Amino acid sequence: MTFPSVLYPPNSKYTVDENAETPDCFVDLNLDQVIDAISDRKQEYNLKPIFYSPLQEIEVIKYRQDVFKDLENANVLKAIKVFAEKMVLVRRYLNMIEKLYFKYHQEGRFLEAVMIYYEAVKDLARDLEEAPLKSRGLVEFLEYINEYIISPGFLSLQTDSLACKADLSTIQYSVIIKGNWVRVRKYESEIDYSKEVERTFDKFKQGEVKNYRIDLIVSSGMNHIEAQILDCVAKLYPDIFKQLDSYYLKHSGFLDNIILTFDRQIQFFVSYLDFIENLKSKGLEFCYPNVTKDKAIHAKDTFDIALANKRSFESIPVVCNNFYLEGKERIFVVSGPNQGGKTTFARMFGQLHYLASIGCPIPGTEATLFHYDRIFTHFEKEEDIRNLRGKLQDDLVRIHGILETATSDSIIIMNEIFTSTTLQDAIFLSKEIIQRIIRLDALVVCVSFIDELSVMGEQTVSMVSTVVPENPTQRTFKILRLPADDLSYAICIAEKHHLTYNLIKERILQ
Repeated sequence: MTFPSVLYPPNSKYTVDENAETPDCFVDLNLDQVIDAISDRKQEYNLKPIFYSPLQEIEVIKYRQDVFKDLENANVLKAIKVFAEKMVLVRRYLNMIEKLYFKYHQEGRFLEAVMIYYEAVKDLARDLEEAPLKSRGLVEFLEYINEYIISPGFLSLQTDSLACKADLSTIQYSVIIKGNWVRVRKYESEIDYSKEVERTFDKFKQGEVKNYRIDLIVSSGMNHIEAQILDCVAKLYPDIFKQLDSYYLKHSGFLDNIILTFDRQIQFFVSYLDFIENLKSKGLEFCYPNVTKDKAIHAKDTFDIALANKRSFESIPVVCNNFYLEGKERIFVVSGPNQGGKTTFARMFGQLHYLASIGCPIPGTEATLFHYDRIFTHFEKEEDIRNLRGKLQDDLVRIHGILETATSDSIIIMNEIFTSTTLQDAIFLSKEIIQRIIRLDALVVCVSFIDELSVMGEQTVSMVSTVVPENPTQRTFKILRLPADDLSYAICIAEKHHLTYNLIKERILQ
């Protein structure tokens, strides 16, 4: 039996693109921070190419979601983690062999690596067999591993390893040291004087005193004297060491490629679950979205995952929000006071769709999200003097590129564009862009100070960042589905910082 992947179902066209690059939207959506935080803990697995590759088929997304659900069982997750820890030791021993200089030392480490490996595989098979697995990915992997552990190759590996280990454990020898002269011979039932020496000096023991001994660094290597002693032991027991030589040659390729692939790919799931566990412990919830080609979407009690991760270390609560689109609605126009959570809402919308597209659980208690083909972002950027373009021209060039490339299945997120020009020009340009997007029929989040955009048609929906009614300077960070209020909160901010005209004039006169 073959097992293709825990990431992709059988007969899928997908494989991990090891050369996958960071998606263009990552920095604007702060997803680079999230994936760095997840993958940096698991660098040896090189997980970023997996996180960088959105899935184009809803069936594959559901395949991964089912694996995540199985891993939410504590016993299953523990079994996978124990297996991973043992595989780390296997790789460590095999890497160590390359750095060792002496033959029998290499072969001894190899035997240890093999024994850890087959124990890891057998224990994983046993633990998964006892678990209530439901996902196709893990059920079919269990079928594979159960066949693997009874295959002739694996049984031979186990039998030979145990036999070799048992024979080596029978070796007993004595080392006689006299000056610069060392002699090695078989153990001949000589008396062990170590206990006698301890008894003799026991009477000199006093009460507990400060321990001035220091721990010396113990090298995993072997010096030339130890190696020569081992060579002498090999001459005393030639048959056993000949068997060790044969074992090393016979099983040099003992690692199964499918087991190795599983060991790496399952860490995609484990690393993400470990990451969100910290957020769950703060009371935040995650769910498995229904991913669909229908543009009627919604999400409840959701949040910006990058901001939540940052806040979790600062003990600052996270505000959750809801949204929905129905019927012909396609465009969220988000307005309201500065520092009210508008950009966070826009980032959140993009994050949810991207994480859903790679099969991960997303922030929230319930969600139905759109299966997009690409996410485009247009966030404010500093002027680049090398391209000889002003900020307005740069904004236009970038949005033109997006509109030329985007399709009706795309998601476009625009954050405060055209802030460098006059209000009338900004209104004119923004309306032209929204009209183009309406014809395109793409899903859009547009953060803008231009309230007129929210009433351009039945495709647009107004979302407003709200404030505490009794204190307009205090933001609630709740983004609600409300008509744009066309209010300016600048005077409230000026009063808060004592920067109104009258207050400044009073200080000058003083």
